[in-house]
Amino acid sequence: LSLRHNCIPAPYSIYRDARKLPPGTILTIGADGVVGDPVPFWSARDVAEAGTRAPVQLSDGDATDALEGLLRDAVGLQMVADVPLGAFLSGGVDSSTVVALMQSQSSTPVRTFSIGFPDARYDEADAARAVATHLGTDHTELYLTPDDALALIPQLPRYFDEPFSDSSQLPTMLVSALARRHVTVSLSGDGGDELFAGYNRHVLGERLWRRMRHVPRPIRSAVARAVTAVSPETIERGLRVTRAWRSRQIGAAGIGAKLHKMAGLLDASDPAAMYSRLVSHWDDPSTVVRGGVEPPTLISDRNTWANLPSFTETMMYLDLVTYLPDDILVKVDRASMAYALEARVPLLDHRVVEFAWRLPLHQKLRYGVGKWVLREVLYRHVPRALIDRPKKGFAIPIDAWLRGPLRDWAEDLLEPSRLQAEGFLNPKPIRALWDAHLRGASDAHYPLWDVLMFQAWYRDAGRRG
Repeated sequence: LSLRHNCIPAPYSIYRDARKLPPGTILTIGADGVVGDPVPFWSARDVAEAGTRAPVQLSDGDATDALEGLLRDAVGLQMVADVPLGAFLSGGVDSSTVVALMQSQSSTPVRTFSIGFPDARYDEADAARAVATHLGTDHTELYLTPDDALALIPQLPRYFDEPFSDSSQLPTMLVSALARRHVTVSLSGDGGDELFAGYNRHVLGERLWRRMRHVPRPIRSAVARAVTAVSPETIERGLRVTRAWRSRQIGAAGIGAKLHKMAGLLDASDPAAMYSRLVSHWDDPSTVVRGGVEPPTLISDRNTWANLPSFTETMMYLDLVTYLPDDILVKVDRASMAYALEARVPLLDHRVVEFAWRLPLHQKLRYGVGKWVLREVLYRHVPRALIDRPKKGFAIPIDAWLRGPLRDWAEDLLEPSRLQAEGFLNPKPIRALWDAHLRGASDAHYPLWDVLMFQAWYRDAGRRG
């Protein structure tokens, strides 16, 4: 599971006879030591189904007013603290909304913190600084270098307790360390993408399926093979020299890998299979894990899915009950607590979640842009020009670092005889992917990072006995 989804989803864990308690449940252990079954006290599935069955009928203005009122109260409650308080600020919609509502309720400048990168493909420090300046926060930023990553990587298995390979764990830990120098509690904008259709798959997934489902699958498969036969770097070089690409005044970096990912979707048999591929790093982890058999998860077991009106809402629901609690919130919680920093997520106030599911989809996704109503709240506090830009996400240039400053570290963990002796992973597909990545024939940093984090965790576990 950690190779497919870069984390181990609840209720599973890497440890034998240990299970995680699913979100929104209570476990009772009797005085006699008898452990009961988890009992839900709040159900995301019930909330999603009830909300879409009986959506609120509000004008755009009234919906924006209602959401702002809820968010303001949720943020205000999370600001109650008897210790120094601040917020993570990336300059994106979610964190900017939280910070704007914090600043509107604070008599002094809110402390805000962001991480930057020398690689312009990933750097959002300028955007965060611009938002902070407009809102008048007391802003601090730190630029992350490969040396920072190298120093932190050996500590990751100990902090995360099990294989966890969302590479944004690195900047999350460093921004947590930065914040902890000044505050004890920090608010985060996590949850906005899942509630208000903020991911690219929410915006494009259903539209893509409608267009490709009428094309016979053999033809789609042939197109996919043709696209993936050309390396991502060759695709990007070709795009850089075209007049159409130059006219958009944006870089081609990363588009080759995205086209390869898109090509992989063409062979999907139905929307559910397409979603599974969108959220998978290794499409078939059993080819990598010796004797590996995947247990059922909330994604693979369609009987657990909420009954919702559209494929887009189904993807939003699955992200809410899988990607958010198993990846995003684990990352923020472990990274912040590594430095004794308390991270709070006001967008996940249960009232906000319930209201978001009662809003019709057209008030979340409009004109090919997600988080429409959340943006409308933010535009009341921050000019559109500071917010409306391509989403970069909280990512780092792992692809380039693996070919450069992290190469020796990775080579050691991926050494074929080491993999063979340990007995968990099949060296052949891993080395083939590693060699292709080093040659630039493929951008395989996502699946490679999954393997590397498993290897690093296993080495650390062995050292601790």
